[in-house]
Amino acid sequence: MNTLLTVGIIIVNLALIAYTTAFITFTQKKRAVNKALIPLSIGVALDICATSLMILGSSHSFLSTHGLIGYSSLVAMIVDCILLWKFRIKYNSKGSIPQYLHWYTRIAYCWWICAYAAGILIVATR
Repeated sequence: MNTLLTVGIIIVNLALIAYTTAFITFTQKKRAVNKALIPLSIGVALDICATSLMILGSSHSFLSTHGLIGYSSLVAMIVDCILLWKFRIKYNSKGSIPQYLHWYTRIAYCWWICAYAAGILIVATR
């Protein structure tokens, strides 16, 4: 396997850990606390890095089905991160996350997990 792909896979696994940590914390606290926002932000940065490395290291078109699922899930996580930081800046960590934002966080995370699982399936079938 290509070195860039290998490093990308390692980094995307770190993004999974960061996203999961953030998701669990948001679910438990229902607040935009640093304990969740920092791992979410780190996860986004790691995901951008991993996606870039996988595009550079792949011999396949970056417009594959997995690629489109991955790009859309990355965009969803970036939007989630921005919305949660905006909420945090506006209300500090005192206010509970509104229901719509809580649902968006769940949907974005689940969509990202689908992209992650699709990547695992692709690697397993090669």
